[in-house]
Amino acid sequence: MLRRLRPKNHHCFPAPAPAPRRADPGEGGPFPRSACAVPRKQRGRVRGRQEGAMLRVLRTGPAPRLLRQQQHCSSGVLPNERIRNIGISAHIDSGKTTLTERILFYTGRIAQMHEVRGKDGVGAVMDSMELERQRGITIQSAATYTMWKDTNINIIDTPGHVDFTIEVERSLRVLDGAILVLCAVGGVQCQTITVNRQMKRYSVPFLTFINKLDRLGSSPSRAVQQLRSKLKHNAAFVQIPIGLEGNFKGVIDLIEEKAIYFDGALGQTLRYDEIPAEFRAEAAERRRELIECVANSDDQLGELFLEEKIPTAAELKLAIRRATLKKSFTPVLVGSALKNKGVQPLLDAVLEYLPNPSEVENYAIINQGDSEDKTKFLLNSARDDSQPFIGLAFKLEAGRFGQLTYIRVYQGMLKKSDYIYNTRTGKRVRVQRLVRMHSDNMEDVNEVYAGDICALFGIDCASGDTFTDKTSTDISMESIHIPDPVISVAMKPSNKNDFDKFSKGLNRFTREDPTFRIHFDDESKETIVSGMGELHLEIYAQRMEREYGCPCTMGKPKVAFRENISAPHLSFFPCGMRRSVILMHVLADGCPVLLEQSEKVCSLNNTEWELTAVNTAIPGLIISRLMKHQ
Repeated sequence: MLRRLRPKNHHCFPAPAPAPRRADPGEGGPFPRSACAVPRKQRGRVRGRQEGAMLRVLRTGPAPRLLRQQQHCSSGVLPNERIRNIGISAHIDSGKTTLTERILFYTGRIAQMHEVRGKDGVGAVMDSMELERQRGITIQSAATYTMWKDTNINIIDTPGHVDFTIEVERSLRVLDGAILVLCAVGGVQCQTITVNRQMKRYSVPFLTFINKLDRLGSSPSRAVQQLRSKLKHNAAFVQIPIGLEGNFKGVIDLIEEKAIYFDGALGQTLRYDEIPAEFRAEAAERRRELIECVANSDDQLGELFLEEKIPTAAELKLAIRRATLKKSFTPVLVGSALKNKGVQPLLDAVLEYLPNPSEVENYAIINQGDSEDKTKFLLNSARDDSQPFIGLAFKLEAGRFGQLTYIRVYQGMLKKSDYIYNTRTGKRVRVQRLVRMHSDNMEDVNEVYAGDICALFGIDCASGDTFTDKTSTDISMESIHIPDPVISVAMKPSNKNDFDKFSKGLNRFTREDPTFRIHFDDESKETIVSGMGELHLEIYAQRMEREYGCPCTMGKPKVAFRENISAPHLSFFPCGMRRSVILMHVLADGCPVLLEQSEKVCSLNNTEWELTAVNTAIPGLIISRLMKHQ
């Protein structure tokens, strides 16, 4: 018999779909009516409760598609060929979070789509923070996973603002591939250049998705030209749009030479058709351009091109994959995430062109005491326990159950209740809980393998720490690049009684974000916080008030001014109807030497004054002083 869980206080476990009413001994219904009347602010606190408790409630009705998808995704050991670790990065307001929302919907991970600033007040799944939903921006990177055509895709949605560039930095450090999203109107913008530089730093191959083709003034051709001129990429269209702006209807696949339309209310049904007559000439020209660009980067296709042979669709796809993995070619896809067009072909391209964990070479460093020589060795990506465990902690987050540590597993296997070692501190810790993340929701798992991204609870560490088993404590991974802060302000609590909350919040934020730094100025007695921009520090001030109940005041730091003699100075002293001039030079031994004097004793207001010098003056400076004559 299934036991119904009764919510404690105001907490509840909302099911994705209403369960049919079912008789339960001693109760009037399967779910208390008060659980559905919980305010949204309180409802958000319990979205990530333990999966076991959630399952017991959901069993009162038929299992939804989302739950079946989670069970399928976590069962068995998938081979490397069926795993992709990708990130979605772009400039501000290019549509990254909206694209991620569509990916999760079309793969069956979520049951409904919501907009970043939706009228229903729910917001996108990946924007779990209340500030993100209010402002309509992404502040923290969020991890999730889903299945597409029997392939597990781990996705990290990253912010676009330069103030939160550390989130992009540490996400790209642990990912195997990425999707660079461009706005069809803005094209390559300033943060696009920054993201491109970060991808080059970590050698991440990527696809380019030109979004927002439904907007007025969209021009995908201009965006591709900017990819070539500003970013120096060998880029070419893999798809071209059928119409632009208000006439955008679908895309043309240049490889298969088919038109793709997205039917249905939410674009969930793909319809393949012949290329419209008015687009055939452009499609043929773009296909020749695609073959030429790929032939310049791939030798096998280059031989066919020189022999004037037309490659088949399979040969062209393989050539694009080889060139993309070598980072010598950038495939360009088009669509509009908001209008539900072009997302499914983008998922197919992720599987076809981006690498799996076994196709990426990851290296670890052998620590040899105080020696500066670093020996690197290649890690084994086999998904079994034949090799010792090696993982990298790339993100920290304070959750409801303590510190949440995101880890990318690079080698071996990690099980729940295992003991692992922090190679920086040498401490041994026990894995008490092992979870996989879906935004701010968690699913408990018993084991993870090389290529997986997971999270641990209760681990005391810092961002960038390496964890191994007891046989590999002298091994570490390459660190994450951390940019220096660019702005500093003074911050203090508005209420003097909130200093404990203020200190607690600052300690947590500095652990989570390496670019957020604090120090105390002994002279001005102020707490100085430094960050990557005004928005960066403003967000932390608002989080301090929301999460710790400590309103803060921010302002310019005080500066302590000091005066010092830096140049020779000539002084004039009044002496009756004349002026008396004295100029003295202090030697290295502190003895003054008279250089010039017009009057030794002068009279001023019936008081006699004598021109003297002080032996304690700073050597090497010229001074003048007037002392009263005794």
